[in-house]
Amino acid sequence: MARFGDGLALGPDLSSAAESAVEQALAPLSAAPDLVCVFVTGDDPDEIEAAAVAAERAAGPAMLLGCSASGVIGAGRGVEERGAVSAWAAVLPGARLDAFRLETLKADDRLVVVGMPEGQDDDVVGVLLADPYSFPVDAFVERSDEALPGLPLVGGLAESSGPGEEGLPGEPGRGRARLFVGGEVYGDGAVGVVIGGPVAAATVVSQGARPIGPDMVVTKAEDNVLYELAGVPALEKLEQIVLGLPEDEQELAGRGLLIGVAMNEYADEHEHGDFLVRGVVGADTDSGAIAIGDVVDVGRTVRFQVRDAGAAEEDLAALLERFDLAPVEGALLFSCNGRGQAMFPDSDHDAKVLDRAFGPAGVGGFFAAGEIGPVSGRNHVHGFTASILAFGRPEDS
Repeated sequence: MARFGDGLALGPDLSSAAESAVEQALAPLSAAPDLVCVFVTGDDPDEIEAAAVAAERAAGPAMLLGCSASGVIGAGRGVEERGAVSAWAAVLPGARLDAFRLETLKADDRLVVVGMPEGQDDDVVGVLLADPYSFPVDAFVERSDEALPGLPLVGGLAESSGPGEEGLPGEPGRGRARLFVGGEVYGDGAVGVVIGGPVAAATVVSQGARPIGPDMVVTKAEDNVLYELAGVPALEKLEQIVLGLPEDEQELAGRGLLIGVAMNEYADEHEHGDFLVRGVVGADTDSGAIAIGDVVDVGRTVRFQVRDAGAAEEDLAALLERFDLAPVEGALLFSCNGRGQAMFPDSDHDAKVLDRAFGPAGVGGFFAAGEIGPVSGRNHVHGFTASILAFGRPEDS
């Protein structure tokens, strides 16, 4: 009998699908589960809430954690943009599970996040699910080491299909995401669980991009706008690099250009996997500046990147080979909604890569609107990544 299980159920009746998915996840377990994660894809927030209630009932006394999503992962498959529920169950003997619900309060001229449990010496990992419209997830995650030193956070940003509240243009998911933990369902903020005690866990983030052109030092910048790279106007430098690429790589750059910020400034060379990857979100031909999806200080090393399905597959497979858990018994997978069928031939790609790497391990998760995971020892919010939390056998078992 196993310590981890997963399940997947499709169909318009999300409550019935939730019950079925949880029952599938529980079926192979050696004992009653301690933690059950459930992810729901659907158009109606009320039906998603009902599915969460049904999942809670099917999970019994286990702690339930989950959210809505544009797609779910379970039973070795990925399903996007149709009614579906995935479930993942874990038996964690002796583990401590501290559920939390995060909210933001306004204090003077700033927002304060409240609700995080106090850190314990035996904390191992935190799973975080957030609504990107109502919770400052980027700022919270980037500063999480100040409040939770050394605690890796893994998870994703929830979403739901359909128009937003009052049909707000350009924000189809606003007000529709649902988060659930400990028997409660929320429409905003963030939820999660800190896992502590005798638990063997490891994390990995596969960024799905590969570098192009040379390393460059940022020589002039302000906030998220880069004005000069290696002493040359940033846009001019970008054009030089792209025009020097082979035709197929120019096409990749045209479909979605990214930039990587080197995580280790002291490395002699920076290669694939050595960067925190961010999007290039705009350019100004008058000033020669480019805007990116993060703040980068003068003096940092950067390198342009492209999204590439082949590189993404190679990177994920190579990272999974280096896991120090033997064997991996279960895993949570948070895959970007820009991966799946948007990057690969089908929605099953990442689930299949994990299946080949981990064998019969129970794997569940969802397609996220942003993924949370540590790179080089610091927690970050990512895009176009696969963020994985894997569990092995504790040493004393």
